Amino acid sequence: MERRLWQHLDRPLLLAVLALTGVGLATIYSVTWNLATGAPGAEFWRQVYAVPVGLVALVALVLVDYRILAQRSPLLYVAMILALVAVMAFGVEAKGSRRWVNLGVGSLQPSEFARLALALILAMAYGDARRGARSMGELLVGALVLAPAFILIFLQPDLGTASMLLPVYFGIAYMAGLRMRWVVGAVVVAALLSPVVWTYGLQDYQKGRVMTFLDPYQDPKGAGYQQIQARVTVGSGGLLGKGFRQGTQGAYRFLPEGHNDFVFAVLAEEQGFVGVIVVLGLYLFVIWRSLEAARLARDRVGAFLVVGLVSWFLCQVVYNITMQAGLVPVKGLTLPLMSYGGSSLVATLAGFGLILNVRMRRFTN
Repeated sequence: MERRLWQHLDRPLLLAVLALTGVGLATIYSVTWNLATGAPGAEFWRQVYAVPVGLVALVALVLVDYRILAQRSPLLYVAMILALVAVMAFGVEAKGSRRWVNLGVGSLQPSEFARLALALILAMAYGDARRGARSMGELLVGALVLAPAFILIFLQPDLGTASMLLPVYFGIAYMAGLRMRWVVGAVVVAALLSPVVWTYGLQDYQKGRVMTFLDPYQDPKGAGYQQIQARVTVGSGGLLGKGFRQGTQGAYRFLPEGHNDFVFAVLAEEQGFVGVIVVLGLYLFVIWRSLEAARLARDRVGAFLVVGLVSWFLCQVVYNITMQAGLVPVKGLTLPLMSYGGSSLVATLAGFGLILNVRMRRFTN
């Protein structure tokens, strides 16, 4: 890669991404601290080990021209589908789900990387040669590409991760010319089909999450416990918070999954409203700089690729934070860059490698 390209690397975006990763590590360190051993839990060290792997993935996806990756996207997408099939056949089962592949030195969750492959192949399909999504047929092409990954992840079962493929698809389709009346029509159809989906498409635990969201106090010690404790944890931080490693809700396990899905609630308890505003500011900055990369992209493929990735990132951040405030049903979705999860962190950093790639090459031919 030419040295002059490094002059166009978006360092503010990279620093903001690393800052959020650092905040996440500090919060996981705090919430997993074991008073008996005087050390953080194993989850913290696993996350620490994932950071250099994620940085290597980020650098690798910065070095290779994104157009080369887009041209190879059909092969990458097929490889991802095969990995998802392997999970169904040989994956490790935990908590009723089969989502991971044991690699000996650790486990890998292939579904976390599905959005990268999907964004690349859709950006190439709609962005190259000025193709668009201005007809139902062209829109259906993208839906057919999306379907295998969505179904395989849904069957793990992992509705949360599967649903996060939809923002990638709709973000790119919108850029390619998706008409809003089609979106409205799809929403109407989805509303009409919702009774069928509720009866035959959702499992009992997924229905329970919806009912708990509507009234968590109908089962305060069971299904509604997590949502109630999340609200208590967020509200207990006040203006300035209780201080680093001074939180009680997460540290004493009153809040389940405090290091994972509910890491933002732990941050709110320890750092208070001020800490929350700082972190939200970092997320907004990352989204803004990423959208700038889409605006400055040299071609439609680059712009579509960035928009697809940013659409996913924005939707998952918003859903996770509003979930902890009790505004949407609880779903197994991590907070990107901050929640515990090695595969999630590596895939997210790799995604930002693609975004940095697009912006860095905006002046090349």
